[in-house]
Amino acid sequence: MTMDPDTPLFAIAVAAELAGMHPQTLRQYDRLGLVSPSRTAGKSRRYSMRDVVQLREIARLSAEGLNLEGIRRILDLENEVASLRSRVRELETALADELLNRPGRRVFAAGTEGDVITLRAGTRVKKANQVVVWRPLARP
Repeated sequence: MTMDPDTPLFAIAVAAELAGMHPQTLRQYDRLGLVSPSRTAGKSRRYSMRDVVQLREIARLSAEGLNLEGIRRILDLENEVASLRSRVRELETALADELLNRPGRRVFAAGTEGDVITLRAGTRVKKANQVVVWRPLARP
């Protein structure tokens, strides 16, 4: 059984130790919106493994010289990308399911006038039996 990375498990002291930070730093990051832990009924913070990973990322970016506003912007963009990737996967799955549930539902053919005709699965276009005579234009 695997642990859900979003399950709020860690009290602030444990999360701070896992992230290599002081608990007051975690409180500051919470106030700034860099990491938003869950709250218990008594309003104490509970951090998930994903929060701890994000805290470590903040420390890494800070060590590289980025200020907190820059870090916040990077994290917002990374979270947006992750959310969009998740939505794309959902839509791809829905599309694949739809295609599997309705095989052959969209069949098209070309009509005699070049128009597109939608056919039911398993049907054929009726063939025209007219004779067409082509006469080239006489040149002057």
